[in-house]
Amino acid sequence: MTRNNEELLSLHRYYIWANRMRTHFDEILASGTSATGQGEIESVLYMSYWYGGLYVVVEGWKELGLTDAAVDRLLESPNVDLLRRYRNGVFHFQRQYNDQRFMEFITQGTDVVPWVRNLNQQLGLDQLREIWYAGGIVRPDRKLVVIRLRNFTARGCEDG
Repeated sequence: MTRNNEELLSLHRYYIWANRMRTHFDEILASGTSATGQGEIESVLYMSYWYGGLYVVVEGWKELGLTDAAVDRLLESPNVDLLRRYRNGVFHFQRQYNDQRFMEFITQGTDVVPWVRNLNQQLGLDQLREIWYAGGIVRPDRKLVVIRLRNFTARGCEDG
């Protein structure tokens, strides 16, 4: 599958942004402060921006016609439309504080937490494989950006 390097790099940027929100969310969960006060506000903030950003990656994935067996299986879930609605609730003003879009994903989705984490992981791994096998990305200014991976694991990677 040959991809326009700029398109792939653009999609990966959205993934990086979404994944950074996941990282912040996980840090708050790990700190044990997510259930009270400021921690609760921040955990919902980061979770919501992660979910919203992840749906942007799903949109890009579909628009670019990308395919991967693991990702495609996850995208067959009815959770995808609930994630889209959650994203709309996050990024479009809602008059009701507890808009139904925020709760539907959690209450009507199927195994939402493992599904969204697996989707996040698989989308990231597939994009890294594409970049890795291509040997880098050629930017619009024709400069080659070589991406080296020090620690490529199922949990993600560190740039080298």
